[in-house]
Amino acid sequence: MKAAVLHKIGDIPQYEDFADPSLGKDDILIHVKAVPLENVDRMIAKGEHFASRQFLSELPAIAGLRGVGERSDGKLVGFSSAKAPYGAMAEKTVVPKESTILIPDGINAETAAALPSSALTSLLPLKWGVNMEPGKTVLINGATGVSGKLAVQIAKLLGAGHVIGTGRNEESLKRIKELGADTVLDLKQSKEDLNTSFKKVINEGVDIILDFLWGDPTEALIEALVPQEISLNGQRTQLVQIGEKAGSKLTLSADALRTSGLIISGGALGITPESLSEGSNLVWNWIKEDKLFMDMEIIPLQDIENVWERSDFQGKRIVIVP
Repeated sequence: MKAAVLHKIGDIPQYEDFADPSLGKDDILIHVKAVPLENVDRMIAKGEHFASRQFLSELPAIAGLRGVGERSDGKLVGFSSAKAPYGAMAEKTVVPKESTILIPDGINAETAAALPSSALTSLLPLKWGVNMEPGKTVLINGATGVSGKLAVQIAKLLGAGHVIGTGRNEESLKRIKELGADTVLDLKQSKEDLNTSFKKVINEGVDIILDFLWGDPTEALIEALVPQEISLNGQRTQLVQIGEKAGSKLTLSADALRTSGLIISGGALGITPESLSEGSNLVWNWIKEDKLFMDMEIIPLQDIENVWERSDFQGKRIVIVP
């Protein structure tokens, strides 16, 4: 069979032949239909992720953490935890039976592979983590990325009264307006102008921040939250840290917490087996009702070497199809 094969940690996977997988007692054979290409796949291949040791315990190995494929009965299932050296980016793979979930009828493989997990990164903290109430103002820092675009839509679906999105790409900023953002802020502004823009929306009231960036943009946002004079208005702003596309560190001054009413928590806030199950069902229903959209680019497996390190997709999820 054909697969995206990694021969050395840090290399780009190569499109080539690989031996078909064999089934163990509790395994299931999957005919792969769609695999999202995500940052975690690149991190694992570079040996930079905690899962690298598990998935690259044998080399050569097939790249890809998870995907969607057909069982022997023709049903579409989502799968993960393929048995090394078999990853998801191949014509076939083998996984433990308990590592599959049935995809609801009426949802295509590409959407099923790419959209739900990205949607849950904002749905779970919004609905179960900070318990967002209808009418609240939500600022999505990094709204022009794949998960950020979904966060805009999900905030609106949950009843947000006002959604603010930040980003750097002009076309993508237009796109999030189409998806429901009420206000957009261009992060390419000068530091002074950006501070002014942040202070304007904050003074109008921001209840929740979903942060996909961290680094300098989030540092500027937090600085803008610090009041210029003591206030007794009881304003709270809950910042949920989800991603670090702009950097893994920032400088946090003491007064940012002492005087601003800022509460910072991680993206895992609200994740329980119950919320994960309920949230997944909610996402499936939104997809079937055409209420949730993802910009995707479908790439054939044979082009994996060309697409592996591309970064010019402007908020589109790349989906690999054998």
